[in-house]
Amino acid sequence: MAKNSGSLKSTIAVSLTNYLDAGAIVAGASGLTLWQNYLGLSEVHLGWLNFISANCLGAAIGAIIGGFLADKYGRKFIFTYNLLVYMLGVLTIMFSVNFPMLLCGFLITGISVGVGVPASWTYISESSEINNRGRNICISQMSWGFGPMCILLFGMLFAPGGYLFSWVESAAHLFGGADISQEAVNAFSSRIVFFTLFVVAFIAWNLQRKLQESAEFTAQKDSAENTGLMDNIKVLFQNNIAIKTVAFLATIYLTWNLVASVMGFFQPHIYETAGGVSNETANWMNCIQWAIIVGVTFIVSKLIDKTSHKAIYTFGLLVAIAAWLVIVTIGVNGMVGLWLFAILWGIQGGSSPQIFYALWGSELFPAKFRAGAQGLMFFIVRGLSAVWGLIFTIIYGENGEGFTIAAFCMIALLAISLIVGFIGVPNTRGRALEDITKERYGDDY
Repeated sequence: MAKNSGSLKSTIAVSLTNYLDAGAIVAGASGLTLWQNYLGLSEVHLGWLNFISANCLGAAIGAIIGGFLADKYGRKFIFTYNLLVYMLGVLTIMFSVNFPMLLCGFLITGISVGVGVPASWTYISESSEINNRGRNICISQMSWGFGPMCILLFGMLFAPGGYLFSWVESAAHLFGGADISQEAVNAFSSRIVFFTLFVVAFIAWNLQRKLQESAEFTAQKDSAENTGLMDNIKVLFQNNIAIKTVAFLATIYLTWNLVASVMGFFQPHIYETAGGVSNETANWMNCIQWAIIVGVTFIVSKLIDKTSHKAIYTFGLLVAIAAWLVIVTIGVNGMVGLWLFAILWGIQGGSSPQIFYALWGSELFPAKFRAGAQGLMFFIVRGLSAVWGLIFTIIYGENGEGFTIAAFCMIALLAISLIVGFIGVPNTRGRALEDITKERYGDDY
């Protein structure tokens, strides 16, 4: 099947979904302390925000719905409507005045993120040339890095003490009145950060709804019976190869994501409490870390279609484990430990299992239930990450007193991802999706 020679253009448009995914997580994370002070939230409240957000349960619910909808109605169907839901969620957060409203906004945004991710990764692979599929997935991953980097920059500019905070104060008093509390003024900076996500979501929606449907989905739909949504779900669960593949990919992604999801949402907060640095310093460190992730991902994008996937995968997880070994040896009470951890975690992020999960997840399933399988795995991973986020807040404690214990848990999880992934790396590099499908599933798909 001929591939669209303009795959790079469509990849960039679709990759904005990753910007919005990671951006939503980090927008909440960068302003977490500000919302906590404004609404009087406890660590348990913060755990619940993480639990239902784009980081965990919200995305999990959206993914299992969106994946199967994309297989039934097409990838373009998701692109046409999903970001409207995202914008609604962001607006709800922007206008939140209490914890239930904030929680609702995080949930709506998270569901939209989950709906969009399986369709996006599937579309990128299906519209890519054979020798550029890995590159295009990396571009998508770079967008996942640009989102947090930009959001953190905005957060630092608008946060208390930032260069544009005087403008934030003026705007806050304009909308909230002269007697608005200082905590409310500080939280207003986070509202502005979420507004930037609203603007990007609107731009992305206009670009994505104009995309052509995936040629591979169209061909599969034209050649197959018009089955219902539940039929596609049954086909996935009745295929032994598909079930084994789900188990493999979910394992390598889950064990890594249990660590990454905590860092994505709580990292600035951890730097402030366990590391003892200011909110501005914490955000600067996190921003530089995301810049490292983008840079390393760019390097990987040049190698992934030409180099052993096993080598890149192994390198990333070894660096990830080294980052957490810093916690249990040097510690994060000083700037040396904090910076060493931030740099190492940034390097691993550029060659993380998420890249290979996105790539292999779109290669190892037939078009009939490709997005649905990814949605199912995303549901499993983000759902369990939601539970782990609550457990982590208990282990971590109010002031980070349990951070070392948590670090040992993180090392164990990353080791599992390394071992399982090293053993099960599939042979897909440089091969057409049709060939991979035929080899694994025969001619029936």
